[in-house]
Amino acid sequence: MHTAAAAPVNLVPVGRALLSVSDKTGLLDLARALAARGVELISTGGTAQTLRTAGLAVRDVAEVTGFPEMMDGRVKTLHPMVHGGLLALRDDDEHLVAMAAHGIEPIDLLVVNLYPFEQTVARGASYADCIENIDIGGPAMIRAASKNHKFVNVITDPQDYDALLGEMKAHDGATTYAFRQKLALTAYSRTAAYDAAVSAWMAGAIKEDTPRRRAFAGQLAQSLRYGENPHQKAAFYTDGTQRPGVATAQQWQGKELSYNNINDTDAAFELVAEFDPAEGPACAIIKHANPCGVARGATLTEAYGRAYDCDRTSAFGGIIALNQPLDEATAREITGIFTEVVIAPGASPEARAVFAAKKNLRLLTTDRLPDPQAKGLAWKQVAGGFLVQDRDNGFLRMEDLKVVTKRQPTEAELRDLLFAWTVAKHVKSNAIIYVKDGATVGVGAGQMSRVDSTRIAARKSQDMAEALGIAAPLTHGSVVASDAFFPFADGLITAAEAGATAIIQPGGSMRDDEVIAAADERGLAMVFTGMRHFRH
Repeated sequence: MHTAAAAPVNLVPVGRALLSVSDKTGLLDLARALAARGVELISTGGTAQTLRTAGLAVRDVAEVTGFPEMMDGRVKTLHPMVHGGLLALRDDDEHLVAMAAHGIEPIDLLVVNLYPFEQTVARGASYADCIENIDIGGPAMIRAASKNHKFVNVITDPQDYDALLGEMKAHDGATTYAFRQKLALTAYSRTAAYDAAVSAWMAGAIKEDTPRRRAFAGQLAQSLRYGENPHQKAAFYTDGTQRPGVATAQQWQGKELSYNNINDTDAAFELVAEFDPAEGPACAIIKHANPCGVARGATLTEAYGRAYDCDRTSAFGGIIALNQPLDEATAREITGIFTEVVIAPGASPEARAVFAAKKNLRLLTTDRLPDPQAKGLAWKQVAGGFLVQDRDNGFLRMEDLKVVTKRQPTEAELRDLLFAWTVAKHVKSNAIIYVKDGATVGVGAGQMSRVDSTRIAARKSQDMAEALGIAAPLTHGSVVASDAFFPFADGLITAAEAGATAIIQPGGSMRDDEVIAAADERGLAMVFTGMRHFRH
């Protein structure tokens, strides 16, 4: 191992640049600006041709190395003339002697962006095509230039071109050590993300569910004012999957989303996406990552109103998600209370005009809903590591339900049971959901005891009955979903006392027989799903 030489030199002039990019956005402007400063340009393949066509003088890498590109371009920059020019320490006499002996010229600037591997995977390319789009020479050069940031600048993203040119203008064609350090950090992050994408794809391609090493990567989308609380620093990163939602949405108005806004908006949109827009409008209102109201309706306005009527108190300052494009009438209803964010797969110009008067309300639109049945991974940090699991894409149909009581559920009850079960999937455990006529009428979330969730949801319905001026809580004649089995009959009995007529739950308790007997005794219908939806 070679020992470090002198302390870093601050200003280093850029005299020679190697440009080799697959994404040619901004390339010509950069190359022209470099050439105007007298920087010698070296390039490869298509990049060199683009520069020549634009009238720029450029040397081929093959001329520098003395070897032609070969093996369909797989081998072109993997050569000592390239890597020596990137790695040589210009303040080390031994390095300088080696460069002179072998005719190696220093490279002061490397501009590389990698083969579009992530995009290739995203378009569903074949295994062979994905393999061909794994860049080898690019990452090798990037890592070499980054290691030698004491002297070398490395650019991996077109969005850094202007910063480079600005730096060179400010320092008469040179760059500062601090600037090169930042470029190196960005470059190492890029190669790390690239390798993470390759390893994640290969694990899926060969069906390796638990690879020995697991890597996740993201690209900064937004620096946040703070995290869950003001004393916590935070940022929002995208993972490149392009799943419709908060990461891909267009924001039409309002201030930047906060950490909690992003978290809650994601929860709301993932929930409302469970309801096929072809089967009618649906609305979900989220507060602190839990739904406080979910409903279908003949119109979006009706769906919103019914969701709002589940828990008007909690809906204040909440997040609203719709499964159909926002229309003017619904927009006017939503502006009746303070709302943080509205997200929908589109919004009419008239709806946007209504919201324009509410400067603090954020409106987000996407081009479509996320697929609730799509595969994917979810991960969570724990001390010393992280847990990884499949995204909960569990889905039930009528034929999947097993009736375990003497009384069969009615058709109306079955529809509501499936609706309640769908909502329960998105409620923090222990979760209890009362539903009537396609709308939640009571939500109990996040309690340590399932019976407590059952009581809380029923009590919320009582409170809303008083607020709405109706004689009895809407839990009378409702159905109930439980995200996991009832360990005792007490939760079911509490639901029956609140007026529920049918229950949906996974089953599987040691006391299932007792719970079934309690349902039969009270004339309830109950179905088992054989599936659990814990959400912690």
